Amino acid sequence: MRETPLSSCERAFLLQAITDKKRVDGRQTYDYRNIKITFGTEYGCCIVELGKTRVLGQVSCELVAPKMNRPTEGILFFNLELSSMASPAFETGRPSELLVKLNRLLERCLRNSKCIDTESLCVQAGEKVWQIRVDLHLLNHEGNIMDAASIAAVAALCHFRRPDVSVQGEEVTVYSPEERDPVPLSMHHMPICVSFAFFQQGTFLLVDPSEREERVMDGLLVIAMNKHREICTIQSSGGIMLLKEQVLRCSKVAGVKVAEITELIQKALENDRKIRKEGGKFGFAESLPDQKITALKIEKNVVDTSNVKDKAEKIISESQPPSDVVTKPVVRAVGTAQIGEGIENTWGELEEEEDEEEEDEDDDDADIVSTSIESDKVTEKPAKKTSADIVISDSEEEDVVILQPEPQAKASSSQAPEEDQDKSPVRKTPHSKKKKKRSSH
Repeated sequence: MRETPLSSCERAFLLQAITDKKRVDGRQTYDYRNIKITFGTEYGCCIVELGKTRVLGQVSCELVAPKMNRPTEGILFFNLELSSMASPAFETGRPSELLVKLNRLLERCLRNSKCIDTESLCVQAGEKVWQIRVDLHLLNHEGNIMDAASIAAVAALCHFRRPDVSVQGEEVTVYSPEERDPVPLSMHHMPICVSFAFFQQGTFLLVDPSEREERVMDGLLVIAMNKHREICTIQSSGGIMLLKEQVLRCSKVAGVKVAEITELIQKALENDRKIRKEGGKFGFAESLPDQKITALKIEKNVVDTSNVKDKAEKIISESQPPSDVVTKPVVRAVGTAQIGEGIENTWGELEEEEDEEEEDEDDDDADIVSTSIESDKVTEKPAKKTSADIVISDSEEEDVVILQPEPQAKASSSQAPEEDQDKSPVRKTPHSKKKKKRSSH
């Protein structure tokens, strides 16, 4: 994924601010961002914060066979990784041109400058030597990766302790930290990189460029130097032509900055050594500021209790006399009372109104129930069932199916109409009227 390019307005704004000898973050030309060094619980682990640029350094060691051309010297290996966690512009698994350039510069700064005594890493000449591996991980990219990586590598190497060993004949014994104290590395000097950014073909110069300033710069000059003002390596990139006076001026500025950074590293190492010796808490977790969210927390305020009696008498004398005091409470309703002056309490009245409404609703419900019962009595008719009737109710709507048996004899068939006439008195009236008419004729 490619990084988001700067717009023309942003580029013009940054260049104009640099022309006016101003920086976006408020720093001066030769100012560094705040540097913070934190050591982990294990030896050789540290995090360096250069402003918002963060680099994690981890040193490890193992016994390996030495190189054929240098049988009495240990091996130093440096590896810098740029992950996509630091910036979306970095791709994992594919070494970019920037990564290759930074790794080469780091090896020239630390390994080629002989800052570590490699002969002290030899255990058996031609057989066993210590291989020191320095892994640097970029956690957040906000510009000037090289300076932060060099500080993290030097701080981690100074903080690292390798296990103690003993040799008896051809047998090599490695002792654990509980058996013997680990041995620190032999450091000759501390090379620190200082980066200078040039703008408008070398007209303007800035120290410790930020990520946005790196995008608009024309060239970059990196000087690696120790506190003795010995130049370990120097590299110029960008294709700009620098004058001799400019390089000398940058070397003088780098000597001052390297001395300050070296003193900061030594102070951080001394503080960590004291804390470990006293048995205090140390590590990354202890270095983080406490940010707690608490509930019902009240800050303590200092209360002045002097002359309390005089202040109370003064307040009482200046206060207005109280109004008429009601000796007995005024009972408005059951369970309520009013003391002193104020608006009348209507809670009792509201309760009475609610009780009346509930009684009216109960009366209405009782009337509705009684009317429904009467209507049911009127509509319902008693149904007479014969002994021969069979009722089958199998559906959800409870449909009634009546099955009548077939007539078995003529007598039963002759009796059926008579029963029907008895059951239906309405049919008798027309026959009687016909008989009367015939008698009249």
